[in-house]
Amino acid sequence: MSTRISSWPAGTPMWVDLGVDDLPAAKAFYTELFGWDYTSGGEDAGGYLLAHVGGRAVAGIGPKQDPSMPTVWTTFLASDDADATAEKVKAAGGQLLAPPFDVMDSGRMTIAADTVGAVFGIWQAGTHIGAERVNEHGSLCWNELHTRDYEPAQDFYAEVFGFDYQDIDGEDMVYSTCLRSGDGREVAGIHHDTQLPEGVPNYWLTWFASDDVSQTADAAEQLGATLLMPVTDTPFGRMTIVQGLQGDVFGVIAVAPSTD
Repeated sequence: MSTRISSWPAGTPMWVDLGVDDLPAAKAFYTELFGWDYTSGGEDAGGYLLAHVGGRAVAGIGPKQDPSMPTVWTTFLASDDADATAEKVKAAGGQLLAPPFDVMDSGRMTIAADTVGAVFGIWQAGTHIGAERVNEHGSLCWNELHTRDYEPAQDFYAEVFGFDYQDIDGEDMVYSTCLRSGDGREVAGIHHDTQLPEGVPNYWLTWFASDDVSQTADAAEQLGATLLMPVTDTPFGRMTIVQGLQGDVFGVIAVAPSTD
């Protein structure tokens, strides 16, 4: 378990949020699955909610701004200067889907697409630093880009965030971890996903931690979700991939039970 009270270093995936058509249904699903409770993002937040574990924020859920958009978990990467990072996105060949804007006093953000079409957010912290609790049951523990275009994706994130890469050996798998500029810490992954169905865009996958992946998977199915990958033991831990009730896809991976 890790608790955070200060801003995350630039380049770190530090927040995820979900836009949904049916907010009460999403709240109920994740409450049952992970034990989340919620606080409002404020009067001007348009219904946006902060999900909490142990009294600390772990994710956001809110109504979709555009009903035609898919229901997806969006990964946000930290920035010390959202405007400057947005300019780097454009210089590297990416697109800004929303120009940088202030979110009250919570922070400044933009939504971008990389050169391989995967959408992500950029967050410059104000009063909201992002995830305040990570690497424990029901909280964020990893983010990875699934892409058909492996080397162009690496080039883009190296140019925008200064990432170096560490190749991960695996049978029939091409994967690298993203090493954060400055301290070289592994903060994310890029997976050459050759199994992406035709028409499915490249995307960032959110992984939540679980004390018991089999139990979490069973609970998800009982709530009406679908397992896109069965519970599987891997060198990286026991894991599964879940599609929620509104199409929201996320991974669940084992962590040691918290003693907190």
